[in-house]
Amino acid sequence: MLRIDPFHAILANNLLQNVVNFTVWFALVFWAYLETQSVFVTGMIGGIHLLFTGGFAIWFGSLVDHHRKKPIMLGSSAASLALYALALGVYLVTPEEALKQTGSWPLWGFIVLVMLAVIAGNIRMIALATLVTLLIPPERRDKANGLVGMVGGLGFLVTSAISGFLVAWDGIRGPLVLAIGFSALPIVHLPLVRFEDPVPEATSQDGRRDIDLRGTIRVVAAVPGLFALILFATFNNLLGGVFMALMDGYGLSLMSVEAWGMLWAITSCAFIASGIVIARVGLGRKPLRTLLLVNLVTWTAASLFTVQASIVLLAVGCAVWMFFGPFAEAAEQTTLQRVVPFERQGRVFGFAQSVEQAASPLTAFLIGPLTQFVAIPYMTDGAGAALIGGWFGTGPARGMALVFCITGLLGVVLTLFAFASRSYRLLSEAYETAPGEAPRA
Repeated sequence: MLRIDPFHAILANNLLQNVVNFTVWFALVFWAYLETQSVFVTGMIGGIHLLFTGGFAIWFGSLVDHHRKKPIMLGSSAASLALYALALGVYLVTPEEALKQTGSWPLWGFIVLVMLAVIAGNIRMIALATLVTLLIPPERRDKANGLVGMVGGLGFLVTSAISGFLVAWDGIRGPLVLAIGFSALPIVHLPLVRFEDPVPEATSQDGRRDIDLRGTIRVVAAVPGLFALILFATFNNLLGGVFMALMDGYGLSLMSVEAWGMLWAITSCAFIASGIVIARVGLGRKPLRTLLLVNLVTWTAASLFTVQASIVLLAVGCAVWMFFGPFAEAAEQTTLQRVVPFERQGRVFGFAQSVEQAASPLTAFLIGPLTQFVAIPYMTDGAGAALIGGWFGTGPARGMALVFCITGLLGVVLTLFAFASRSYRLLSEAYETAPGEAPRA
């Protein structure tokens, strides 16, 4: 009888839950933009997503460290299922007109419930990162992290393809109904996966299970350059918040929701290709160098893909972003898995996620209004239209395009600065000398 490796079975289980959560995430943004015709709303949704991600990350990391991994992943799926059901109930009892008004409290209450359901899945992602350390030898972890990235890519491929059609067919109701049904499947499957799941050592003697933020900060500070890595990712995500806020609005200004969903599906193949490449060849001996190199390529592409209102340029830009994104994520995870003690990894991953996302809500909250009320008028009938409109183009979409170009250039400058920093050299040395072993049950 064919026996599936536990790590691969866990990956498949996470893929199923990712498909559910990504489908709802895409569908919510598509539906909200089509209902309100406002990038302010999509910017706020992006801000809420990032705010919740950062706000809950430290707590989620503590939950992962203080519990066996299988029960905490099951609890994550159960929480998502319950919140999806509650959100569907709110949708069904709310008048349709109230969900079309940007100032409507029922609209924002509904959005918050859906976002909480999606964010509950982040517990699984933190747990999966620690399971790579537990189940995979150090010399193969970069390749395993590539498989984790590929799972994310498969989730994007499936969900971006179907979300547009689901929204066109049944608005947001259909995706929520499907989410409730399919969220039950990972809960049924995961208990069947057998692997050593050791009792956590982080629980205090009196039985309390503290977040212990101070101790986590001490662990991070003890590794030279690790704070700088987290800070770099923070600024990277600060700029990335622009894309979360505006990408769907820009794409939907050029094509229908069905076509936009299909474009995401096609370009998401780059995620899969990236995961295959990493799983096959790894990240090289210096994952931090790989991290900065791929960021340099990504931000260069980000500064160029909207210079003209072209679907081809948009597709190429999305493909580059998705192909190199898993390299950066895998490089950061591989570094943390090697230099951070296993019993602290959940909290350190959660702390890193929280700090890295801290600035992104500000970006997403601000960029929607700034684009709507400053950049779009500037490129529609303002000074920008008169100055560069002849070759850059004019109108609302070109206002969004200008924001993308400026963001990409800032990302290039940031990456070059990081390359030249002392912290980069120190953390590279710490990675080379760390043993990276995980305890075995």
